[in-house]
Amino acid sequence: MTARSGAVLAAVLMAGMIPGAQASAGDRDVHIDVKYGCDFPSGTKPVSVRVSATVPEKGEEGKPVQLRDVSTELILPEDGLPDLAGLGAAGVEAGTKLAMGVAQGDHTAETEWIGTTGDPVAVPETGEFTLTSSGDVPSVTAGSSGDLTFTAGKLTAVLTSPKTADPAATPAGVTLTCDPEPDQALELGTVEIAGDPQWPSPEPTGTKEGKASVDSGAGRDEATPKVDDPAKPTLQDGKAPPCVGDQDDQFSLNAYVTGYANVAKLKGATLFPVACSQIEQGATEIKFQDGFVHIFQDSSVLLEYRGKPQLPPATGTFLTFGFMPTTATLEMTQIPPDDGPDGKPLPNIHSDLTVLGNGNSKGTTTIDLRLQLRLRDVKVNGVALDVGANCRTERPFTLPLQGEMVQKESVQTGYTLTTGGVLTGQVTLPPFSGCGVGEDLDDIFTASISGVPGYVKQVQGPPCAAAQHIPAVCTDDSQPVQVPKPQR
Repeated sequence: MTARSGAVLAAVLMAGMIPGAQASAGDRDVHIDVKYGCDFPSGTKPVSVRVSATVPEKGEEGKPVQLRDVSTELILPEDGLPDLAGLGAAGVEAGTKLAMGVAQGDHTAETEWIGTTGDPVAVPETGEFTLTSSGDVPSVTAGSSGDLTFTAGKLTAVLTSPKTADPAATPAGVTLTCDPEPDQALELGTVEIAGDPQWPSPEPTGTKEGKASVDSGAGRDEATPKVDDPAKPTLQDGKAPPCVGDQDDQFSLNAYVTGYANVAKLKGATLFPVACSQIEQGATEIKFQDGFVHIFQDSSVLLEYRGKPQLPPATGTFLTFGFMPTTATLEMTQIPPDDGPDGKPLPNIHSDLTVLGNGNSKGTTTIDLRLQLRLRDVKVNGVALDVGANCRTERPFTLPLQGEMVQKESVQTGYTLTTGGVLTGQVTLPPFSGCGVGEDLDDIFTASISGVPGYVKQVQGPPCAAAQHIPAVCTDDSQPVQVPKPQR
């Protein structure tokens, strides 16, 4: 039995949207119920909101504090249903953005918790309407000891109708802007940060109310809690290249990726900057195998940088032969997959999701990229070495990447194509050719770099499905909101 990926696979994968972890000893499940006044198209109406999370009992100064299993449940009143009538009979999808204050003593910062619903939620004809969103949230690092407190603030919810089969159709949408009603307890939870208490502390040099500077640290006192947002948008800071998705293709995803690649012989790692990947989801196939239901999906991915199938150029510095400092610019170009009979690229992504039952599942995704590496702008001990314009591996090579997912009691950890995460693999570089002007330098680079497997660790951010255009994961111009940070 086969079906397009938007039908069955999404229903299973999106059920565990939070890339969190099982609660460990010392963690506690907390929630608060907050009354909001939300601006519907027809006027302000009361909305009940429950914010839930797993909060650690204790943390350490200078180390990230991570809240997990975060969800936001909205209960919309019956008299708000007429405002949703234009969203259609297929239900609604929702993205939420909750302002979350972080305070320690007199010092405050603010972050945003972004969540999405999974499958479309049917709108009832009468009665209250409940929507639940979930998503990964930033960690927070305390610069001092003392209690770290999380407090709920303003809430924005964007409700949209699912994309229809008509690519020209624009999904209807309703935006709710909500403020907490006065005289309520808004504190979600407190984490005790170990160390000698240092409050009250000296007056900070930056602001102690409102948003703290969490981008560069400029104007932020060291004692102010620092938001460590692994999914923080960086589209405007020049570090992420354009990555626009295809709004006419319901099975297209676009996501950012970054990471490190080790060169084993040189005992060094190269950071490849944030790159754009264009993903075409394929059909799903459901099979009963080994006593379990398996959902298989074959998809394809193509790198994109300035209109070319490649990663952004990276600069690597190594000790050649163990003692000679060598710097080079590395250009990694993808050999695009051949087209299949339907005119679409042949798959280079293979996913296997095994449904174990009772909210449990496991999955493996493998991605095989055919690449070719070119070296340029080489300097040895600070002196330029002319390697010519065609110093590259003598043939393409395959970089196999693999991501694993485990869902236990509906709590998901690890990588899936639709949520992102960490992918790892090993690659062996072929010999080099075409290196040198007036002298043959092929053997030098081959001896220094080729032949020994090197470890690769890439991080894919949550993708944007441009045709669905969910605001929590897509910008207005159909680029991914979330830009991942590399991990060693």
